[in-house]
Amino acid sequence: MVSGPKLNPDARKIVVEFIAGKVTSAKAKGAVVGLSGGVDSALVAELCVEALGKDRVLGLMLPSQDSDPSDLEDAKLVAKHIGIRTEVVGIGPMVKAFTESLGPSERELGNIKSRCRMIVLHKKAMSLGYLVAGTGNKSELLVGYFTKYGDGGVDFLPIGDLYKTQVWALAREVGLPDRIVKKVPTAGLWPGQTDEGELGITYENLDKVLFGIERGQSPEEISRSAKVPLRKVQRIEEMMEGTQHKRKMPYIPKIGVRTLGIDWRE
Repeated sequence: MVSGPKLNPDARKIVVEFIAGKVTSAKAKGAVVGLSGGVDSALVAELCVEALGKDRVLGLMLPSQDSDPSDLEDAKLVAKHIGIRTEVVGIGPMVKAFTESLGPSERELGNIKSRCRMIVLHKKAMSLGYLVAGTGNKSELLVGYFTKYGDGGVDFLPIGDLYKTQVWALAREVGLPDRIVKKVPTAGLWPGQTDEGELGITYENLDKVLFGIERGQSPEEISRSAKVPLRKVQRIEEMMEGTQHKRKMPYIPKIGVRTLGIDWRE
Protein backbone atom coordinates (compact mmCIF):
# COMPACT_ATOMS: atom_id res chain seq x y z
CA MET A 1 0.00 0.00 0.00
CA VAL A 2 1.27 3.48 -0.88
CA SER A 3 1.48 5.39 2.38
CA GLY A 4 3.06 8.50 0.93
CA PRO A 5 6.57 9.87 1.36
CA LYS A 6 8.03 10.18 4.84
CA LEU A 7 10.28 13.03 5.93
CA ASN A 8 13.99 12.18 5.97
CA PRO A 9 15.23 12.81 9.54
CA ASP A 10 18.23 14.66 8.07
CA ALA A 11 16.17 16.84 5.69
CA ARG A 12 16.55 19.99 7.76
CA LYS A 13 20.33 19.63 8.01
CA ILE A 14 20.66 18.78 4.31
CA VAL A 15 18.68 21.84 3.19
CA VAL A 16 20.47 24.23 5.55
CA GLU A 17 23.87 23.04 4.33
CA PHE A 18 22.67 23.26 0.73
CA ILE A 19 21.58 26.91 1.16
CA ALA A 20 24.85 27.89 2.82
CA GLY A 21 26.84 26.14 0.12
CA LYS A 22 24.96 27.71 -2.79
CA VAL A 23 25.23 31.24 -1.41
CA THR A 24 28.92 30.77 -0.62
CA SER A 25 29.81 29.25 -4.00
CA ALA A 26 28.06 32.12 -5.78
CA LYS A 27 30.01 34.60 -3.63
CA ALA A 28 26.65 36.15 -2.72
CA LYS A 29 25.96 38.07 0.47
CA GLY A 30 22.60 36.57 1.34
CA ALA A 31 19.19 35.48 0.08
CA VAL A 32 15.90 37.13 -0.88
CA VAL A 33 12.68 35.20 -0.27
CA GLY A 34 9.25 36.16 -1.57
CA LEU A 35 6.95 35.82 1.44
CA SER A 36 3.45 34.92 0.30
CA GLY A 37 1.99 34.12 3.70
CA GLY A 38 1.99 30.41 2.90
CA VAL A 39 3.89 27.51 4.41
CA ASP A 40 6.37 26.97 1.55
CA SER A 41 7.84 30.47 1.62
CA ALA A 42 7.74 30.51 5.42
CA LEU A 43 9.77 27.30 5.59
CA VAL A 44 12.29 28.51 3.01
CA ALA A 45 12.77 31.77 4.92
CA GLU A 46 13.26 29.88 8.19
CA LEU A 47 15.84 27.53 6.67
CA CYS A 48 17.66 30.45 5.02
CA VAL A 49 17.94 32.08 8.45
CA GLU A 50 19.36 28.87 9.91
CA ALA A 51 21.89 28.70 7.06
CA LEU A 52 22.86 32.36 6.75
CA GLY A 53 21.68 34.26 9.82
CA LYS A 54 18.83 36.77 10.14
CA ASP A 55 20.84 39.71 8.84
CA ARG A 56 21.49 38.02 5.51
CA VAL A 57 17.89 37.18 4.64
CA LEU A 58 15.34 39.63 3.23
CA GLY A 59 11.64 38.85 2.98
CA LEU A 60 9.79 40.59 0.17
CA MET A 61 6.00 40.86 0.29
CA LEU A 62 4.55 41.45 -3.16
CA PRO A 63 0.77 41.96 -3.07
CA SER A 64 -1.24 42.67 -6.18
CA GLN A 65 -4.31 44.89 -6.37
CA ASP A 66 -6.66 42.01 -5.59
CA SER A 67 -4.56 40.04 -3.10
CA ASP A 68 -6.27 38.76 0.03
CA PRO A 69 -5.21 41.16 2.84
CA SER A 70 -4.87 38.18 5.20
CA ASP A 71 -1.97 36.87 3.08
CA LEU A 72 0.02 40.02 3.79
CA GLU A 73 -0.77 39.72 7.50
CA ASP A 74 0.35 36.10 7.49
CA ALA A 75 3.58 37.05 5.72
CA LYS A 76 4.24 39.67 8.38
CA LEU A 77 3.54 37.06 11.06
CA VAL A 78 6.16 34.77 9.52
CA ALA A 79 8.73 37.57 9.26
CA LYS A 80 8.20 38.52 12.89
CA HIS A 81 8.36 34.89 14.00
CA ILE A 82 11.75 34.28 12.37
CA GLY A 83 13.06 37.82 12.88
CA ILE A 84 13.99 38.93 9.38
CA ARG A 85 13.75 42.36 7.81
CA THR A 86 11.10 42.87 5.18
CA GLU A 87 9.92 45.16 2.43
CA VAL A 88 6.48 45.48 0.84
CA VAL A 89 6.37 46.21 -2.89
CA GLY A 90 2.93 46.35 -4.49
CA ILE A 91 2.94 44.95 -8.02
CA GLY A 92 -0.47 46.47 -8.87
CA PRO A 93 0.86 49.21 -11.20
CA MET A 94 2.96 46.71 -13.15
CA VAL A 95 0.06 44.27 -13.51
CA LYS A 96 -2.26 47.10 -14.55
CA ALA A 97 0.15 48.14 -17.30
CA PHE A 98 0.25 44.62 -18.71
CA THR A 99 -3.52 44.29 -18.42
CA GLU A 100 -4.15 47.50 -20.34
CA SER A 101 -1.62 46.59 -23.02
CA LEU A 102 -2.42 42.89 -23.50
CA GLY A 103 -5.94 42.25 -22.18
CA PRO A 104 -4.96 38.89 -20.65
CA SER A 105 -7.37 36.16 -19.55
CA GLU A 106 -7.60 35.33 -15.85
CA ARG A 107 -5.07 32.50 -16.14
CA GLU A 108 -2.70 34.61 -18.25
CA LEU A 109 -3.02 37.37 -15.68
CA GLY A 110 -1.94 34.90 -12.99
CA ASN A 111 1.25 34.19 -14.91
CA ILE A 112 1.85 37.91 -15.38
CA LYS A 113 1.56 38.49 -11.63
CA SER A 114 4.03 35.70 -10.95
CA ARG A 115 6.52 37.11 -13.44
CA CYS A 116 6.15 40.64 -12.08
CA ARG A 117 6.95 39.32 -8.62
CA MET A 118 10.07 37.61 -9.93
CA ILE A 119 11.23 40.82 -11.62
CA VAL A 120 11.03 42.60 -8.26
CA LEU A 121 12.79 39.75 -6.44
CA HIS A 122 15.70 39.71 -8.88
CA LYS A 123 15.94 43.50 -8.93
CA LYS A 124 16.27 43.56 -5.15
CA ALA A 125 18.63 40.60 -5.10
CA MET A 126 20.91 42.23 -7.65
CA SER A 127 21.04 45.49 -5.72
CA LEU A 128 22.08 43.66 -2.55
CA GLY A 129 24.34 41.03 -4.04
CA TYR A 130 21.91 38.32 -2.90
CA LEU A 131 20.45 35.22 -4.55
CA VAL A 132 16.73 34.57 -5.01
CA ALA A 133 15.67 31.55 -2.97
CA GLY A 134 12.75 29.78 -4.64
CA THR A 135 9.84 28.36 -2.69
CA GLY A 136 8.62 25.60 -5.02
CA ASN A 137 8.20 22.10 -3.59
CA LYS A 138 8.62 18.70 -5.28
CA SER A 139 4.89 18.12 -5.75
CA GLU A 140 4.47 21.40 -7.65
CA LEU A 141 7.64 20.96 -9.69
CA LEU A 142 6.77 17.45 -10.85
CA VAL A 143 3.34 18.40 -12.20
CA GLY A 144 4.46 21.77 -13.54
CA TYR A 145 2.33 23.73 -11.10
CA PHE A 146 4.39 26.89 -11.35
CA THR A 147 4.94 29.71 -13.81
CA LYS A 148 7.87 29.41 -16.17
CA TYR A 149 10.12 32.46 -15.62
CA GLY A 150 7.77 33.42 -12.77
CA ASP A 151 8.04 31.55 -9.48
CA GLY A 152 10.14 29.03 -11.42
CA GLY A 153 12.74 31.67 -12.31
CA VAL A 154 14.87 31.46 -9.18
CA ASP A 155 18.52 30.90 -8.33
CA PHE A 156 18.01 27.76 -6.24
CA LEU A 157 15.17 25.68 -4.79
CA PRO A 158 15.80 24.70 -1.15
CA ILE A 159 12.66 22.56 -0.75
CA GLY A 160 12.53 21.32 -4.34
CA ASP A 161 13.07 17.70 -3.24
CA LEU A 162 10.40 17.80 -0.53
CA TYR A 163 6.84 16.79 -1.37
CA LYS A 164 4.13 19.09 -0.01
CA THR A 165 3.26 16.67 2.79
CA GLN A 166 6.94 16.61 3.75
CA VAL A 167 6.98 20.41 3.73
CA TRP A 168 4.15 20.41 6.26
CA ALA A 169 6.03 17.91 8.42
CA LEU A 170 9.25 19.93 8.35
CA ALA A 171 7.35 23.16 8.99
CA ARG A 172 5.98 21.63 12.17
CA GLU A 173 9.45 20.38 13.09
CA VAL A 174 11.00 23.85 12.87
CA GLY A 175 8.15 25.36 14.87
CA LEU A 176 6.37 27.57 12.34
CA PRO A 177 3.04 29.00 13.58
CA ASP A 178 0.06 26.62 13.31
CA ARG A 179 -1.87 29.31 11.47
CA ILE A 180 0.67 29.11 8.64
CA VAL A 181 1.09 25.33 8.62
CA LYS A 182 -2.66 24.68 8.53
CA LYS A 183 -3.48 27.40 6.00
CA VAL A 184 -5.24 26.31 2.79
CA PRO A 185 -2.56 26.34 0.05
CA THR A 186 -3.05 29.00 -2.62
CA ALA A 187 -0.82 30.78 -5.10
CA GLY A 188 -2.91 33.93 -4.59
CA LEU A 189 -3.15 34.56 -8.32
CA TRP A 190 -6.87 35.35 -8.36
CA PRO A 191 -9.64 35.60 -5.75
CA GLY A 192 -10.78 32.21 -4.42
CA GLN A 193 -8.00 30.28 -6.14
CA THR A 194 -6.62 27.25 -4.26
CA ASP A 195 -3.89 24.81 -5.22
CA GLU A 196 -5.93 21.67 -4.64
CA GLY A 197 -8.92 23.15 -6.47
CA GLU A 198 -6.81 23.81 -9.55
CA LEU A 199 -5.00 20.49 -9.39
CA GLY A 200 -8.22 18.55 -8.89
CA ILE A 201 -6.68 16.38 -6.17
CA THR A 202 -5.60 16.79 -2.55
CA TYR A 203 -1.90 17.13 -1.84
CA GLU A 204 -2.06 14.00 0.30
CA ASN A 205 -3.29 11.93 -2.63
CA LEU A 206 -1.10 13.76 -5.15
CA ASP A 207 1.98 12.90 -3.11
CA LYS A 208 0.96 9.26 -2.90
CA VAL A 209 0.61 9.14 -6.68
CA LEU A 210 3.90 10.95 -7.31
CA PHE A 211 5.73 8.80 -4.77
CA GLY A 212 4.42 5.69 -6.52
CA ILE A 213 5.61 7.03 -9.87
CA GLU A 214 9.00 7.87 -8.36
CA ARG A 215 9.34 4.25 -7.25
CA GLY A 216 8.45 2.89 -10.68
CA GLN A 217 4.98 1.55 -9.93
CA SER A 218 2.43 1.17 -12.70
CA PRO A 219 -0.65 3.43 -12.80
CA GLU A 220 -2.84 0.44 -11.91
CA GLU A 221 -0.70 -0.44 -8.89
CA ILE A 222 -0.72 3.17 -7.68
CA SER A 223 -4.48 3.45 -8.13
CA ARG A 224 -5.12 0.29 -6.09
CA SER A 225 -2.69 0.95 -3.27
CA ALA A 226 -3.26 4.71 -2.96
CA LYS A 227 -7.02 4.37 -3.44
CA VAL A 228 -6.99 7.07 -6.11
CA PRO A 229 -9.08 6.65 -9.31
CA LEU A 230 -7.00 5.39 -12.22
CA ARG A 231 -8.07 8.35 -14.38
CA LYS A 232 -6.56 10.73 -11.81
CA VAL A 233 -3.29 8.78 -11.71
CA GLN A 234 -3.13 8.91 -15.50
CA ARG A 235 -3.92 12.63 -15.47
CA ILE A 236 -1.00 13.25 -13.09
CA GLU A 237 1.30 11.31 -15.43
CA GLU A 238 0.06 13.43 -18.34
CA MET A 239 0.73 16.62 -16.37
CA MET A 240 4.28 15.45 -15.66
CA GLU A 241 4.89 14.62 -19.32
CA GLY A 242 3.33 17.81 -20.63
CA THR A 243 5.37 20.10 -18.36
CA GLN A 244 8.85 18.65 -18.87
CA HIS A 245 9.89 21.84 -20.66
CA LYS A 246 9.36 23.79 -17.42
CA ARG A 247 11.94 21.69 -15.59
CA LYS A 248 14.71 21.96 -18.18
CA MET A 249 16.86 24.57 -19.81
CA PRO A 250 15.51 25.75 -23.17
CA TYR A 251 15.95 22.87 -25.62
CA ILE A 252 19.13 23.00 -27.72
CA PRO A 253 19.92 20.84 -30.79
CA LYS A 254 23.09 18.80 -30.36
CA ILE A 255 25.86 19.98 -32.68
CA GLY A 256 29.06 20.21 -30.63
CA VAL A 257 31.08 17.63 -28.67
CA ARG A 258 29.21 18.48 -25.45
CA THR A 259 25.90 20.33 -25.40
CA LEU A 260 24.29 22.27 -22.58
CA GLY A 261 21.28 20.47 -21.14
CA ILE A 262 22.20 17.20 -22.89
CA ASP A 263 25.68 15.95 -22.02
CA TRP A 264 27.46 18.99 -20.56
CA ARG A 265 27.26 18.71 -16.77
CA GLU A 266 28.35 21.55 -14.51
